[in-house]
Amino acid sequence: MKISRRSALTAALAAPSILKWPLARAQSRTEIIIAEPQHNNGYLPMYVAAHMGFFEKEGLTAKILTLDSNGSAHTNAVLSGQAFAFIGGPEHCAFAKAKGAELRAICNVVNRGNVYFAAKPGLAPKSDSQADLAAFLKANKIVSGYFGGTPNSITRYLIVKKAGLALSDVTVVESTAAGALAAVKGEQASIAATSEPLMTQGIRAGLWQEPFYSIPKQLGPYAYSTLNVRLDSIEKTPAVAESFVRAVMAGLRYTHENHEGAAAVSKAEFPTMPADDLKATLDRSFADEMWSPDGLISRQSWDTAKDVVTSAGILKQDIPYEAIIDMRFVPKTA
Repeated sequence: MKISRRSALTAALAAPSILKWPLARAQSRTEIIIAEPQHNNGYLPMYVAAHMGFFEKEGLTAKILTLDSNGSAHTNAVLSGQAFAFIGGPEHCAFAKAKGAELRAICNVVNRGNVYFAAKPGLAPKSDSQADLAAFLKANKIVSGYFGGTPNSITRYLIVKKAGLALSDVTVVESTAAGALAAVKGEQASIAATSEPLMTQGIRAGLWQEPFYSIPKQLGPYAYSTLNVRLDSIEKTPAVAESFVRAVMAGLRYTHENHEGAAAVSKAEFPTMPADDLKATLDRSFADEMWSPDGLISRQSWDTAKDVVTSAGILKQDIPYEAIIDMRFVPKTA
């Protein structure tokens, strides 16, 4: 794959995106740090858990750090002990397992592949056939995330498995999520592999049109963003891990049952987004069944995620479900 790299937009350890707990009470709680690879509306149930005090209720002080630097910074933060958990694809647990490290996915958040392929206005494949998709991708540069991140893996999967091309047939511009807007605007790419809220923002700005390929619709259940911790965190502090899952589960339930309240949290997290963009973002997410209804990571959803990274040539060995996914806490907290 011919790659053009864009510089990262933030430092490896950025300031917390959420820190809303009373400091006077924080000393009586267990502090945990959750690393996110980007600040993304797809993680809304986790933000809901923070805003609604669900972590507090479980005796936790949670800080969310945005590590918008490369495809593995959030994983490395957990492996190095700088963070308790990271939100991201469970394939990162598989990558770690292949290298001898032990991470476990303990709760599902995003159960659809939160990536849409959108092209500049007036551009689209002639049809859904493999031949037309292949011709379209060869003729147009794609801006996607950095290598190792799930959007990049999905881009490779689309090129190799769906279009039947070699990676060298297509030029992919690697960038941060926000960098996709600048890349298309600056004529560095004609196709963006993106997600909400940037999907809607790009449409409103006239940079691209509705997606010509929707991963949520094409691939179905997909363990796209789970919450992942070190195995020794489960073994040494199971009560903390269980409380953590319980808080996130409360965030999932609230998001599904109170759309208005979830929208208010989204507005707080993305205050500069116009109201109509925010509505379009949430409408798309709910319509595409983006968020897990129950926190469970099914075998089918891992099989899909594994197929993506294996077909893309990123995961080189088979990693079974039981080796990286631990569902002991979800049934207890349902």
